[in-house]
Amino acid sequence: MSLWVREKSFYKNFFLLTLTIGLQNVISFGVNLSDNLMLGGYSESALSGVAIANQIQFILHMLIMGVGEGVVIMASRYWGAKDLESIKKVASIGMRLAACLSLILWGIVCFMPEQCLSLFTNGTSVIAEGTRYLQIICFSYLFFAVTNLLLASLRSVETVKVGFMVSVSTLIINVCLNYLLIYGHGGFPAMGVRGSAIATLCARIIECLIVCVYLKAFDRKIRFQLQHFFRKIDLTLLKQYIKIGSPILMSNAVWGAAMATQTSILGHMGEAAIAANSVATSAFQIVSVITYASASATAVIIGKTIGRGQLDSIKAYAKTLQILYVIIGLGTGAVLFVAKDFILSFYSISVDAKTLALQFMTILSITVCGTAYQMPSLTGIVRSGGDTRFVLYNDFIFMWLVVLPASAVCAFVFDLSPVITFICLKSDQILKCFVAIVKVNRFRWIRVFDTEPSGKLKA
Repeated sequence: MSLWVREKSFYKNFFLLTLTIGLQNVISFGVNLSDNLMLGGYSESALSGVAIANQIQFILHMLIMGVGEGVVIMASRYWGAKDLESIKKVASIGMRLAACLSLILWGIVCFMPEQCLSLFTNGTSVIAEGTRYLQIICFSYLFFAVTNLLLASLRSVETVKVGFMVSVSTLIINVCLNYLLIYGHGGFPAMGVRGSAIATLCARIIECLIVCVYLKAFDRKIRFQLQHFFRKIDLTLLKQYIKIGSPILMSNAVWGAAMATQTSILGHMGEAAIAANSVATSAFQIVSVITYASASATAVIIGKTIGRGQLDSIKAYAKTLQILYVIIGLGTGAVLFVAKDFILSFYSISVDAKTLALQFMTILSITVCGTAYQMPSLTGIVRSGGDTRFVLYNDFIFMWLVVLPASAVCAFVFDLSPVITFICLKSDQILKCFVAIVKVNRFRWIRVFDTEPSGKLKA
């Protein structure tokens, strides 16, 4: 079997989806980066406090993305089968679940902000700044959930341009309001972290409104209506969604909790380590957007191909995609390594924090090559092919039985430097590559769902 697919439509779809989703992601991450840059010039405590508070946002992000990925896997197959009614029903299930998760997290954070932040650090100034931010930003959680579930539903039918438009508007609004509210320009009071939180909340509300207006006035594929999200749940589809989507949600929850734990480990190693991790992670997120976009594009392509019944094409697609992932990884690593000094020049943080950030970004420029291969291979190919449980087991074993225990021992038992601890925290990105190579190329992840006369996928 040739390593390269010869269908021009395959490459056109992959690169169009990847680039569009990548641009959307880079602008979305640019919102957090703008917060970091502006708060980094305000005070290191403010930067560290918001970085800690955003770990809770990251947990929500992972949960909502987990719900959305379940929707994409099912809906993209229905899209291949041209069953629009089932797409609406699956989106309704995902929307209700996402709304419930966002409201639960809002309740916890709204009433116990300091207790939540104390899980990540014991620095009083950092907790104080983080609390000021969290008390406002928690009201954006529901808007964030609604927006991302709607965008996931649209992505499953290959409508991705609206996500890019939403991200652009969010970035512009957030940057402008940050400028006005953090430092007090244009006659506004200088509000520091509270100003940053208000800016992000306003941006989240507006982006939600933009998506809703698009669905109402411009969408011609699914034609969502508000009543579609309040109809009686189709129990057959609910059972299928639970079977397919629950491992994804659990996997993302495990990953989100693991990332929060990583931040907690570094957070207890000093304020400089928190700030350095925030800077390095923000830079990593920006340069690795194509990696995450390639996973999202893969999920749509593989799901749609299976939905059409074109199983002979799946193996060829998987082999070609793996080569593309390696190329993307090498390019991403080179960009991060070359740009790391330039990125640091925008931050007004302590010398210790800058030194650590430079070392962290050097490490990430290596491990991102592993991320670029194993992450889309496992979450894009394997998961969208139907084997949604494997990633859950793999992440749990690597993160909770290997990486986190080893990193905790480095930090708290042997009292090793933050750099050594950071290497341990990111080592799984290389180790998982060996698992991904074996798993993907055995092709045992392909799960075919029978279709009933109604077009519903039946596991």
